[in-house]
Amino acid sequence: MCRFIETIRLENGEVRFPEDHEKRMNATREHFWPGEPPLRLADYMHPEQMSGRVRCRVTYGREIQCVEYFAYHPRMVRSLQCVETSGVDYHYKYADRSVLDALFARRGDADDVLLFNDGVLTDTSIANVALWNGSEWHTPEIPLLEGTHRSRLLRNGLLKPRTIRLEDLPGYQSITLFNAMLDFGEVQLPVSAIHTEPVK
Repeated sequence: MCRFIETIRLENGEVRFPEDHEKRMNATREHFWPGEPPLRLADYMHPEQMSGRVRCRVTYGREIQCVEYFAYHPRMVRSLQCVETSGVDYHYKYADRSVLDALFARRGDADDVLLFNDGVLTDTSIANVALWNGSEWHTPEIPLLEGTHRSRLLRNGLLKPRTIRLEDLPGYQSITLFNAMLDFGEVQLPVSAIHTEPVK
């Protein structure tokens, strides 16, 4: 049976952008289980007593199966290793991350991987990305996973989707990683911190 997850940020007991996660969850359920009535996250989440930044993991299939809460400790990322991911499909946010974990294991001395699907930039193992060219933020046009934070930034006109290849990287100054838990700009690196040579 397919299982999926939503990773949702809580800030001092407040659920951040629940409507975006609910929309993606129900779109996934409609794809795999057509005709099922939509679910409301508010019926399952009760985080009022939590303080600070908390990661909520909602595991679901046809129905919501589990809601868990974890203290959030962001991963330190100071360097990225380029890795090719030909044929990888993570269009839906599967609970089984074994494919992404295997790619992460190829990071060498870097802190995370920067993924290229058939030569075109997509994401890192845990986040969407955007690159700054001195005047605009560009995000990969077709990521492995369309994150809720990315969708919101695109709607607000803060990002421009582009096809970005390995040879395009020198045309950018910096790269930022972001997801439901990470603010845009919270993890930002110079492009010089990207390792483009294959790991041996």
